[in-house]
Amino acid sequence: MNNFKPIFISAFAVLVLAGCGASKNASNSTALMIQAPVNVQKKTPLKEADLNRWSHLDIVKDTIPGMSVDRAYAELLKDKKGKKVIVGIVDSGVDIEHEDLKAVVWTNKKEIPANGIDDDKNGYIDDIHGWNFLGNIVKDNLEYERIIVNKSLVDEATYQEAKALNDKNIAKSTTGKARLEEMSSDASKADEVLTKHFGKTGYSIEEVNAITSQDAEIAKSKMMIQRVNSFGMTVPEFKIALQQELDGYSKVINGENLKTDYRKILGDNPDDITDTKYGNNNVMGPDPKKEHILHGTHVAGIVAQVRYNGLGGDGVANNVEILTVRAVPDGDEYDKDIALGIRYAVDNGAKVINGSFGKSFSPHKQWVYDAIKYAESKDVLIVHAAGNDSKDIDVANNYPNDSDDKKTEFADNLITIGALNYEYGNKVVARFSNFGKINVDVFAPGVKIYASTPNNEYKLLQGTSMASPNVAGVAALIRSYYPKLSAKQVKHILMDSGVAITTDVIVGGKTTDVRSFTTLSKSGKIVNAYNALLMAEKMSK
Repeated sequence: MNNFKPIFISAFAVLVLAGCGASKNASNSTALMIQAPVNVQKKTPLKEADLNRWSHLDIVKDTIPGMSVDRAYAELLKDKKGKKVIVGIVDSGVDIEHEDLKAVVWTNKKEIPANGIDDDKNGYIDDIHGWNFLGNIVKDNLEYERIIVNKSLVDEATYQEAKALNDKNIAKSTTGKARLEEMSSDASKADEVLTKHFGKTGYSIEEVNAITSQDAEIAKSKMMIQRVNSFGMTVPEFKIALQQELDGYSKVINGENLKTDYRKILGDNPDDITDTKYGNNNVMGPDPKKEHILHGTHVAGIVAQVRYNGLGGDGVANNVEILTVRAVPDGDEYDKDIALGIRYAVDNGAKVINGSFGKSFSPHKQWVYDAIKYAESKDVLIVHAAGNDSKDIDVANNYPNDSDDKKTEFADNLITIGALNYEYGNKVVARFSNFGKINVDVFAPGVKIYASTPNNEYKLLQGTSMASPNVAGVAALIRSYYPKLSAKQVKHILMDSGVAITTDVIVGGKTTDVRSFTTLSKSGKIVNAYNALLMAEKMSK
């Protein structure tokens, strides 16, 4: 995906009967579905331990908009045994050697490792843990850049849209470059002034904060260095970071990506869906440092990190195996890779597929549509991130999707997920999250989500990319403990059993844009594992 970019409550407002009514939990006691509390305001900030697992906490008991995962395990799943479920992770790649993931990595038992033979005759040699449709590619073009280079991919109207976007990005980059150059100059001057003031280099931020001089130049320099420090950087680190950004702006302005064909080394024809013999079995990609599989490793961890093992965080789902499909580069994914990746995951037993990626142009969208329909025919649920542009995707394009006209769905096995903030109230919607009354189905936690990153590390990341695997995890729970339910039924359980929020919320982080939460998605709800399992229990009888 392009961007990575609270409390006391009255006792009587805690639990109510909602939706499908009463159900029975694992111990056969009557359980009531959770309803959103009203007028709750948290008095203290979240502790680090709670922040690291807030998405698993309970909106009533913990007063934050989590999915009640811990509560579901404690009250509903304690004495139940589930069935193993394969979850396909179509992403940048996954660190299958990670300490908290290696135990849940899918293994193709029909293949003999490293014998150079396609033992299962599926067209992919030695695909032991999945398939890498990118080969040795790490970076790639954005889709609008490909369209500008190859006008024949699309109709004239779409070409002009792509060209207009490129022109807009050049203008933004020109403005941004000038702004950053000024910031770099200001930081250097401020550093010089304070070095002279202190009579030394390497002064501390505590010393800067303690400056009381009324000299205008010194006071201005103090503010600048404080600003640099607010980014968690020293002046030299800040200048390096700025230079990296400046280099990026320069590449856009100079059209560097328009001059580079990153796909060439793969050796396939990306405009031929029948050309399927490409890529390799290295699902971790070519980078020995594993830096470029951070996104996929984090997504996989949200779903499937081993629970209660004392390492990092806990995944939403137990009883799962992670099947890795590497198909999302640093840039926009190719429609062909996504279409074939979905089919690969389906054919190898995935019952849930997570897609934390997206783009505004899709020249071969029909290939992806056909793959979604294929997944539907095989009873596979696809969970997809809504995107991070703060846009209404009932209007703006966001691919892949399940509607060619943004109105009528052609399949009922794809669920699109918006992102929640950890702060319950009018700021509950993540400022970056896309929305749409028709084309976003439900919301889930997507800000500061703690999960695995490469080389046995763990980090807080955010995006609808994180919200999607949270929902994929709940879907896997349902499919594990209630395997007779279809992908379509699971989709609607996730939507219908969610906790309804009927209050007004801030959209896009703009305090001037306040809307009813009910207008931001089809369900008007946030996913809740506890409620979903209760509803699944009732529907499975």
